[in-house]
Amino acid sequence: MELLFTLVITKYACYNTGGFNLYRIFKSESKGRGVQLETPLKITDTTFRDAHQSILATRMKTEDMEPIAQDMGKAGFYSMEVWGGATYDVAIRFLGEDPWERLRKLKKLLPDTPLQMLIRGQNLVGYRHYADDVVNAFVHHASDSGIDIFRVFDAVNDERNFIACLRAIKECGKHAQLTLCYSLTEPKMGGPVYNLDYYLNKAKIFEQMGADSLAIKDMAGLIAPDDAYTLVKTLKETVKVPVQLHSHYTSGMASMSYLKAAEAGVDVVDCALAPFALRSSQPAVEPIVAALRNTPRDTGLDLNQLIRLGNYFESIALKYQKFLNNTKMALIDTGVLVHQIPGGMISNLVSQMKDMGILNRLNDVYAEIPRVRAELGYPPLVTPTSQMVGVQAVQNVLVGRYKLVSQQIQDYVFGLYGKPPAPIDPDVQRQVLRYYKGGKTPIIVRPADLIPPELDKAKEATKDIARDIGDVLIYALYPVDGLAFLKKKYGMEDKLAA
Repeated sequence: MELLFTLVITKYACYNTGGFNLYRIFKSESKGRGVQLETPLKITDTTFRDAHQSILATRMKTEDMEPIAQDMGKAGFYSMEVWGGATYDVAIRFLGEDPWERLRKLKKLLPDTPLQMLIRGQNLVGYRHYADDVVNAFVHHASDSGIDIFRVFDAVNDERNFIACLRAIKECGKHAQLTLCYSLTEPKMGGPVYNLDYYLNKAKIFEQMGADSLAIKDMAGLIAPDDAYTLVKTLKETVKVPVQLHSHYTSGMASMSYLKAAEAGVDVVDCALAPFALRSSQPAVEPIVAALRNTPRDTGLDLNQLIRLGNYFESIALKYQKFLNNTKMALIDTGVLVHQIPGGMISNLVSQMKDMGILNRLNDVYAEIPRVRAELGYPPLVTPTSQMVGVQAVQNVLVGRYKLVSQQIQDYVFGLYGKPPAPIDPDVQRQVLRYYKGGKTPIIVRPADLIPPELDKAKEATKDIARDIGDVLIYALYPVDGLAFLKKKYGMEDKLAA
């Protein structure tokens, strides 16, 4: 007892007097006695991708990334997420930028920092499933252009939608991070669908498939601190690959959940620099670094350096201010703790319903969304299922339940997006598929098995304009907007018919 009392006093004396080196020695000498060695928490920075996608409609231009990129590369981040998600199509549709050129420029400026992208499995960076040959070409070109880590997710957590993407990543010798889309049906983790066993079973499958690491993708900021601790701790005991946590600040819980995840042994967390953090973005990196200083999970990052980087983003923030949501005093959406609808989904719904003059029906739509989601097998509300569920809820409110059904919902119910986490309501299935051209019995095969090769057709369609495979892929993913972009890029608007 005397020895134990001395060790405990030494531990707390180190905290109180700043004697972290003594505590480090104590932790090292405790190996094999149930005390973990200290492991610095790694940070993935999302400022160049998800941060401005979440709060600034993905509008940050490459010209504002280039001046600070090299300094960002010196900060000591585990990786930087710089591409994927909506950055690809927004660059084409709104910024007039070539997304491939952005990636190549950033790789030149960040040669020593692993660059990371978010890729929607068989959806790539689009909103439907593409043929395997397009998926293969996209991954190979992204690898050649500078991506080192591919974070792959699927909107319904169907591992079959990873197969083509994962195969290509392995061929390129790059890091494949397979993703668990975190969702709930109850106020906390549990219930008949999204319980601990669900996530553990998916994690085992992903590891067996060849995942180099796993990501928990909490797109709506729903993961509570205790659930973050339980999930991370159990995953670390179940799989051998590193575990990373990605969350959004939407509900206000993300920083607390990160600290509990760090306590449970999470390897990496996603953060953004303070000017582009919080709200519906990621937690700010600076408070996380400060909170973990002189603890076993000390990040080792220089807080002063991070603040200097943040000052740069403050200096460019004014030009993007019009994209910031200033309609509410609160920086968080406490309603998401009840309705569980991601902030981006809500903002799009509100904007579209306002344009249609039906904003007075918003509460009815809020009530309809959970009902539609349950009937469709509880898909996680992430792109593209969040948009599909939201649109169907609006149509149900305005026209009558499933009187009007989008092509996407019909495809989803038929199985073309994959297997939902729970069975689809049989009555809804019959109603949705009653006039569906593909048939009334949903498929059970991998959806992409039904898609014929598409790349050669894209090459033929762009043979008079495309200069490389990147141009072909822009068209393959977005035939209308992509072709318009390519014409403008090469000054051929008047030479080619739409």
